[in-house]
Amino acid sequence: MMRPVLLWWGSGALLVAIVLGVVVTWGGVGATAVDVAWNTLMGQIRTPVLLDIAHALDRIGGGWVATYLIPLVVIAALLLARRWRAAVFAAATMLISVAVVQLLKSVFGRARPEDMLVLSDYGSFPSGHTANAATLATLAVVLFPRLWVLIVAVMWALAMALSRTLVSVHWLSDTLGGMLVGAGVVLLLGGFALTWARSRGREPDLPGREPPR
Repeated sequence: MMRPVLLWWGSGALLVAIVLGVVVTWGGVGATAVDVAWNTLMGQIRTPVLLDIAHALDRIGGGWVATYLIPLVVIAALLLARRWRAAVFAAATMLISVAVVQLLKSVFGRARPEDMLVLSDYGSFPSGHTANAATLATLAVVLFPRLWVLIVAVMWALAMALSRTLVSVHWLSDTLGGMLVGAGVVLLLGGFALTWARSRGREPDLPGREPPR
């Protein structure tokens, strides 16, 4: 039962992300009315404390920290716990999530907000920082299905998404796309991993086989 659920939710999330990308870039509009309104709101609520938090999340969610440090820590922790297949699964999902984000950035080529407060690369949709956070959050919930893990994971992903719009480096729809990509990749690969394990008569190491509590 778990396999088709993961496959459907994962593929559905990725499909919605692609459709969203088409909608927000169709005809070279640049930004939707909702995106512009949200960007304006973020400019109005900025405070030094919020900006300090956003800049910290900018460093944590991208660059060498997100690309090398966090993945290595996650994989090392799983290996130390002797969850070999989970470690391979985590490595695969993080790599594929980054690849999908970069592919969609190249395909859609969406311009970033002009008033962004941090330097960033080309391509606004989807948000790479948010996708990284959503990938890590979904991985945590899949591998450690506990209610408190779910709460912390959701808060982490939302905080990253909000921080990206607070410094105007992304439109709101970019962060939504990033969440869909990050979660979608984990769920889709989770479904494939379960199928692969059970086709070989192995007890799957993931996803968690008990509901959050």
